Amino acid sequence: MATVAFHTLGCKVNHYETEAIWQLFKEAGYERKEFESSADVYVINTCTVTNTGDKKSRQVIRRAIRQNPDAVICVTGCYAQTSPAEIMAIPGVDIVVGTQDREKMLGYIQQYQEERQPINGVSNIMKARVFEELDVPAFTDRTRASLKIQEGCNNFCTFCIIPWARGLLRSRDPEEVIRQAQQLVDAGYKEIVLTGIHTGGYGEDMKDYNFAQLLKELDSRVKGLKRIRISSIEASQITDEVIEVLDRSDKIVRHLHIPLQSGSNSVLKRMRRKYTMEFFADRLTKLKKALPGLAVTSDVIVGFPGETEEEFMETYNFIKEHKFSELHVFPYSKRTGTPAARMDGQVDENVKNERVHKLIALSDQLAKEYASDYEGDVLEIIPEEPFTETGEDNLLVGYTDNYMKVVFEGSEDLIGQLVKVKILKAGYPYNKGQFVRVAEDDVHENIRLSS
Repeated sequence: MATVAFHTLGCKVNHYETEAIWQLFKEAGYERKEFESSADVYVINTCTVTNTGDKKSRQVIRRAIRQNPDAVICVTGCYAQTSPAEIMAIPGVDIVVGTQDREKMLGYIQQYQEERQPINGVSNIMKARVFEELDVPAFTDRTRASLKIQEGCNNFCTFCIIPWARGLLRSRDPEEVIRQAQQLVDAGYKEIVLTGIHTGGYGEDMKDYNFAQLLKELDSRVKGLKRIRISSIEASQITDEVIEVLDRSDKIVRHLHIPLQSGSNSVLKRMRRKYTMEFFADRLTKLKKALPGLAVTSDVIVGFPGETEEEFMETYNFIKEHKFSELHVFPYSKRTGTPAARMDGQVDENVKNERVHKLIALSDQLAKEYASDYEGDVLEIIPEEPFTETGEDNLLVGYTDNYMKVVFEGSEDLIGQLVKVKILKAGYPYNKGQFVRVAEDDVHENIRLSS
C-alpha cells in the first residue's frame, strides 16, 4: 500500500486544504504516515506571507528529501504559486502545484513515476475565477471543524503578497457551503469555523447574494449545529445587515477577529487599507450594542515604514480605548515584491521591538480585564484536548463562545461535547473552571441515541 506524509506551513486555510488533499489520497487508497517517518510521497503545503515563510518552506522540503531520497516530493501552497522556479531548482523536488488544480496532484504523481521528469503544474492564479471545490468531510485532529467558504482577495494592501499567491476573490457556491456544513455536523462537530483568505468578502463576486445571507442560511438550515465562528472579518465587511444577523442569531458566537493593522489614519493610508479609524470605531460601537460582551480580537502591524512615535501611540490608545480582548502583534517585516518593501522610512528593528513589547503588554492586560468580567459565570465550552502543561491529571482545555481559553477537571469522554463550566479564576492565557454539566440539548440527544 502506497504511503503519503504531509507537512503544513502557515495559516488555517492551508491546514484546511491539507486535509482536503489528504481526502484525495485516501480515496486513491493511500495510507497516511507521520512526516518524520519514511513515506512514498511527501506533500509540503507552503506559506509565503513573509520572507521567513519562504525560507521555512525550503527547509521543510529539504528535510523530506533527506528522509527518503526515493520518495516523490510534491510541493503546493502559496510559495509554490509565487515562486515555482525557485522550488523546482531544489534538487529532489519532483512536482510543484500552486494554490489551485490540487485534484491534478495524483495524476502528476502517476505521470512522474512513469516518466521520471519533474512537473511544474503551476498556472496563472490571476486568471482563476471559480472557487476550487475541495471537500473535507472530517478532520484528523480537531473538535472544531473549519469550512472554507471563499478564496483570494482584491485588496492589494501595500505590505501583502497574498493576492499574488491566491488570486482574486471567488466565493464558494452557497449550496455547497450548506451541504458541507451539514456533513460536518452529521460527522459529530458542534462548532464550525468559517474560513477563507478574505472570509467576510464572501459574495462580493456574486450578483444577488452576500455574507449576511450565507450566515442566515447556515443558522436556519443546518440541523444540529451549535456554534458558528467567523475566522476573520474586515471592518469594511461588517455591514448593518451583518450586525443584524449577529444580533438575531443564537449560534454565531460572541467573538469576532477584526484585523486593525494600525490605529492611525495616516499609516492606514500608506498600507492602502479600506477604512478610517472613525469608521472602525463606529462599527465596534454598533457591534457591542448588538452583542453585549462581544470579544474582539485583532491583528496589528507595528513599525510599518514611516511609523512615527505619534502614529504608534494613536494605535496604542485606540486599542486601549476600545478594549480589544486579545491582539496578535507583528513587527513589520519587508516582503519582497510588495510596495511597502520599497518605501522610505523603514523603522529601526530596536524601535519595532520596543513597540511590539508595549502592545503585547497591553494585550495581556486587556485579556485579563476582559476575562475578569466572567469570573463566577457559567459558560459553555467545547473541550478540545487534555491539558498537560501543569502535569496534573484529568484536565481538559477548550474555548468558550467568546474565545476565552478554559482549563477544568473532566474526563476525556467530554471532548467534542458542549459542556457548561463555571469560571472560578479568570486569567490569561487561560482561565480555571469547574465542570457543571453537559449542556441540555446534548443530554437529550444522548438519551435519544442510547434508548
